[in-house]
Amino acid sequence: MPNNTLLLVDAPNAVYRAFFAIRARLARADGLPTNAIHGFGQMLKAALDMVQPTHIAVAFDPIGPSFRNEIFPAYKAQRPPMPEDLQVQWPHIFRLVDALGIKHVQLEMHEADDVIATYARRAEKEGFSVVILSTDKDLMQLVDGRIVLLDTMKQIRYTPEVVEQKLGVPPARVRDLLALTGDTSDNIPGIPGIGPKTAAQLLARFGSLEGVLAHAEEIPQPKRREQILAHADDARLAYRLVGLCEDAPVPYALDELVWRGPDAARLQAFCDEMGLKRLAALFLGEEAERPRTVVVSGGTRRVHTVRDEDALRALVRALAQAPRITLDLETTSLAPHEAEIVGWAFSVRAGEAWYVPVRHTQGPQLAPARVAEALAPILADPKRPKQGHNLKYDLQVLWNAGLDAKGIAADSMLLAYVDRPGRAQKLDDLALAYLRERMIGYAEVAGKGKHEIPFAEVPVEKAAEYAGEDAEVAHRLCAMLSEKLTREGRIARHDDIELPLMHVLAAMEWTGVRVDRARLAAISDKLRARMNELENEVARLAPRPFNLHSPKQLGEVLFEDLKLPGGKRTRSGQWRTDQETLERLAELHPIPKLVLEIRKLAKLTSTYTDKLGMLISPKTGRVHTNYNQAITITGRLSSSDPNLQNIPIRDPEGREIRRAFRAEEGFVLISADYSQIELRLMAHFSRDERLLQAFAEGLDIHAATAAAIAGVSLNEVDGEMRRRAKVVNFGILYGMGATGLARQLGISRSEAARFIERYFARHPKVRAFIEATKKRAHEQGYVETLLGHRVYLDAIHSRNPAARAEAERTAINAPLQGSAADIIKLAMIRLHEAFQREHPKARIILQVHDELVVEAPQDEAEAVAARMKEIMESAVKLAVPLVVDIGTGADWFSAHAL
Repeated sequence: MPNNTLLLVDAPNAVYRAFFAIRARLARADGLPTNAIHGFGQMLKAALDMVQPTHIAVAFDPIGPSFRNEIFPAYKAQRPPMPEDLQVQWPHIFRLVDALGIKHVQLEMHEADDVIATYARRAEKEGFSVVILSTDKDLMQLVDGRIVLLDTMKQIRYTPEVVEQKLGVPPARVRDLLALTGDTSDNIPGIPGIGPKTAAQLLARFGSLEGVLAHAEEIPQPKRREQILAHADDARLAYRLVGLCEDAPVPYALDELVWRGPDAARLQAFCDEMGLKRLAALFLGEEAERPRTVVVSGGTRRVHTVRDEDALRALVRALAQAPRITLDLETTSLAPHEAEIVGWAFSVRAGEAWYVPVRHTQGPQLAPARVAEALAPILADPKRPKQGHNLKYDLQVLWNAGLDAKGIAADSMLLAYVDRPGRAQKLDDLALAYLRERMIGYAEVAGKGKHEIPFAEVPVEKAAEYAGEDAEVAHRLCAMLSEKLTREGRIARHDDIELPLMHVLAAMEWTGVRVDRARLAAISDKLRARMNELENEVARLAPRPFNLHSPKQLGEVLFEDLKLPGGKRTRSGQWRTDQETLERLAELHPIPKLVLEIRKLAKLTSTYTDKLGMLISPKTGRVHTNYNQAITITGRLSSSDPNLQNIPIRDPEGREIRRAFRAEEGFVLISADYSQIELRLMAHFSRDERLLQAFAEGLDIHAATAAAIAGVSLNEVDGEMRRRAKVVNFGILYGMGATGLARQLGISRSEAARFIERYFARHPKVRAFIEATKKRAHEQGYVETLLGHRVYLDAIHSRNPAARAEAERTAINAPLQGSAADIIKLAMIRLHEAFQREHPKARIILQVHDELVVEAPQDEAEAVAARMKEIMESAVKLAVPLVVDIGTGADWFSAHAL
């Protein structure tokens, strides 16, 4: 027993420190930030290495209040909300802890400090050594001969001597010191004017808090004496609040906290999903860092380098005889219109690959034109199945080279996306997840940062090993995933939807969209002039000169000079001036409203009017976005480099930007937008009679809901009633509860709850559908869309109520949002095919959620618009009609059907 060591982790303290320590943009492929998860994992590993514990537990704060709020309702009341980038990571912190095989403890009404204090004292009595991973001063009360605090970042162990050196008092007097000083971060009152140094001096003289209070008359400084006498009750209240509960109802006995190491498979799967390769390697060591030489069928991977005519003929024979060809291209650029092929990689069987260098700067190699000539017939033959990873890019590179690839049969990125949406989809991530192999990193062959060289300068031998591995790994992944999805009856999702859609997206990206550079520049000038006007107005209204782009100075003007109410500080002590704060203050003073307008205009300028002009291709004169097909868990497409899906439509400035998206001369833009598609899908899935009837009769669904909630006729519904009903309708789709609805509508929670109850009383089958969906999600761990896209819900069985509730909300919305994505994907595939046959000059150029934008010859516009409406409205058969709104114009805004 004396050799037992218990490590107790203060999760709130450690996670916040990790989040603010790692400010670099670490994110999963779908954009979910991961810096706090990664940093917390690093801190845990460092603590495990330093402590070598036999037992371990991670303590979390409760979701709701603690018993301290019953003592003092204002306890922690001024704490700012958790940063959004941290909030979305929080459920995954629990998952990481579970994957590490560590017990986590979260109690109602008791904070993490109380859990730690309880276990620390129990373990101490049992002869354990106890190490607490935290820098929280409150926990320094516990430090004694057997209990220490550990700061892994600064490599400090807080023994009794170190605590006294830091705070000026021994651990036994830390509680008294904190009671005297109070704690502004937790809204704990103390004695004004007494800081840590003064408190330590008083305790050295009078022994304890009560000693200080009893001898206050002896203190020579009049102001300090008066403050102590006036605030004695505050100090006694603080003493109660900072004290730790050492008998919290913890769920595990000490012997249940034995740590036997991580669950390797679970941790690896978690790290794969989150894109945390380094964290997996940190904990799993050699397990995650398998050697790159792969043993396949009794041998290692062989890569043939094709440098001469004989080798090229041998490659062509091998490709001609292969049942399936895997292709990978190494290029000069990630922009397909600018990319030239540096080398070709092929694989036709596991364990073997070929690399054909054509534009390397050194070494013998064949001419690019000669290789293209030899490979063109095989590439163009639709009867020779081809596959690869992220072929949407490779197809466009081939087009740029005057080549085409027919007979695309599989894409390992899309296969993996069908198998498990949300997982990182880079080839090396999938190799680690499915094959348990670590691939050669790009930086290992080309360097990174200022040391990175173009791939053409990489020695051919290194390039061949790297590129050959890409092709061979993609070959095996395609085989493995195709077999898996076929066995599970899910291969049609890849073959009939995702793969055909890839061809449509490739064509859309290749075509691009015409943007008027001069108009953008004019909008930029107009927005800057407006910002100058607003800034001058702020300067006129402000009590003193200040830099309104400095959050610190802005906060000081709002809350110190103007004394606006309700100010909250960040952890660094600076006033909060985020959007939510300014929106609240905008009702009280004009400056916050002006600052919000300035920020909006600045974002539009930097994101769109300035940037889009720079992204116009000099080769095509158009902007070419990248449609991300395998990122979102719901199945929706996203757009990047640049993001063309977030250009606002409601604001006049956003409309002006959309006017800069123009058709070519002799062409027009046609916008087709599904009307209320998610609400129609709710009617379809729930079979709610009133919803079905409303859509069948073409009623205004929001007005109908407003009438039902208010108990009035449709004729009596006014604009405000309809607005509220619209929020309710869409709130139901997103699993919004009474609290969220109250916040959206600016009403009380009880009134919002009544709105929801009236809605469900009117639409009982909607409630039944929601409950059945949640039940199914709990039973199988995922939900499915109309056409079989799976959305996995890892947190649906979490012990964390907040994480579980978020998973349930996702379970409600994902089938609706994902089915809407299914429908528009089908429509895009069928439209693309129809245009090739009937209107070869018409092309889809934009997809924005439920909207498609087509560029068509002016004299074909009417026929193309009619065909779009026909195909989109018949994409699937629902229990209610699909309705598409169509508009035509010379620019995007004019075409958009509002």
